Amino acid sequence: MKADIIKNYFPELTSKQLEQFEMLYPLYQEWNEKINVISRKDIDNLMLHHVLHSLGIAKIINFRPGTEILDVGTGGGFPGIPLAILFPQCTFTLVDSIGKKIKVVEGVASSLGLENVTALHTRAEDLDQDFEFVVSRAVTRITPFYYWVKNKISPNHFHTQRNGILCLKGGDLTEELAEFGKKHKIFELGEIFNEEYFETKKVVYVPM
Repeated sequence: MKADIIKNYFPELTSKQLEQFEMLYPLYQEWNEKINVISRKDIDNLMLHHVLHSLGIAKIINFRPGTEILDVGTGGGFPGIPLAILFPQCTFTLVDSIGKKIKVVEGVASSLGLENVTALHTRAEDLDQDFEFVVSRAVTRITPFYYWVKNKISPNHFHTQRNGILCLKGGDLTEELAEFGKKHKIFELGEIFNEEYFETKKVVYVPM
């Protein structure tokens, strides 16, 4: 089963969630042939490189029911789609400035029956609502990203961690974070997931 690696790290999944995770590989394979959202040579690594990687955020924070989360530059739906499967009682707004990518997100969410996902062909700056958390995966450097989204984060905190930004990043971030200069915390995914792929992967959390 493709979803075994997910079950390994998230043993509390329901049978419905497992089924949804299992559906991701054939769905993305099919969509990717029409609209390329994952590199052709990487599609076989979907569960590890895209799905489990997205779920790294869930190892840093357990979103409470009712949480509203914005995924900026979602591409084909990462990290938003895997997180929406894991947290069915939260609502996810996935945005991308490239319309055909949003078409893939809508198709995948519809096939999975995810009623907690809204996909929008827009830019984060143009949204007129706020969210408890903003997530992203390797969209851009953290400084411009912060200024795009800081006004989208709600001042009403109801988690143990303050509302803020959770970015999945890889490699050496020393220079990027020095340039950023604001309060943040780094979580090493290599300390959470055993696979070699995660050795240089991190979640950068910026509380607001």
